[in-house]
Amino acid sequence: MSLDYKEKLLKNKKAVEEINRHRWIESEKAGHDIGFETASLDWLERFSKAWMDYHMPQKNGQTKPAANKAKSRLKSK
Repeated sequence: MSLDYKEKLLKNKKAVEEINRHRWIESEKAGHDIGFETASLDWLERFSKAWMDYHMPQKNGQTKPAANKAKSRLKSK
């Protein structure tokens, strides 16, 4: 993932919420606050690709799974 995408994700409110959730979970596991920087680096490396595929599909030329389900329901009616 390019540095440009990482910077954009760190400005995205929903992505930051996910990073803070990840920080809380990993801090609980570690028994101390791991800090936002550590949590963000870990989240970006481990989860950002899947998060972007789901929440920002237009960037990857995909459509959201929920949108696909809705389209298939409309076609079946």
